[in-house]
Amino acid sequence: MWTIFKKEITQFFSSLIGYIAITVFLLLLGLFIWIFPDVNVLDNGYANLDQLFGIAPYIFVFLIPAITMRSFAEEINTGTIELLSTRPVTDLEIILGKYLAALLLVFISILPTLIYFYTIYHLASLVGNVVTGGIFGSYFGLFFLGAVFVAIGIFCSSVTSNQIVAFIAGVFLCLFIYIAFDYISQFHLFIGKNDYLVESFGLGAHYDSMGKGVIDSRDLVYFLSIISFFILLTRTALSSRKW
Repeated sequence: MWTIFKKEITQFFSSLIGYIAITVFLLLLGLFIWIFPDVNVLDNGYANLDQLFGIAPYIFVFLIPAITMRSFAEEINTGTIELLSTRPVTDLEIILGKYLAALLLVFISILPTLIYFYTIYHLASLVGNVVTGGIFGSYFGLFFLGAVFVAIGIFCSSVTSNQIVAFIAGVFLCLFIYIAFDYISQFHLFIGKNDYLVESFGLGAHYDSMGKGVIDSRDLVYFLSIISFFILLTRTALSSRKW
């Protein structure tokens, strides 16, 4: 597994993929937080990072499938997936190696945004007068959201040899699971407690819950369950090629 992990990390940073992903993520966030009128922190007048945590998931929806689309699609297209399967590693180890490599890239992308937190911290009318718990809860939520998107992206890459198809499918699935249940819960068909029940199936509700600064075990179980589910689907997709 660690051999696969190291190989993937080397590929990310020996090409432009890793650098472009991190640069695009930070550049877009920087524009929304500091530059674009009416939405930037300075115009908003409040020392918070709501803009960051509001726009970052939508950047991830496109960025993470772009990172993961080649994970298995390229291997399938070039035929090296058969070579991999002859190595003394299981399908699960191959998947986890690729998954952890992409997840590390997501983590590296998020890490520099702590500079934004440091800036906000000192921009407050009273230095340090920011909702630290909510901000760090949102960081945890953003990381787990990225972890789910990576699992979805790798699954989409495992069912096709075309990287563009893997990218489009990844974007669709990530966006659907993130926002669809919020919209469905607003239909008049769902009333009373059913609204909350339907909404709780979506990623957005659990991501927002973490942003309140309380790390609820139900949110963690939800994220880990979705990740495990898509990793299992990826394993099934790879195993089906041997049938």
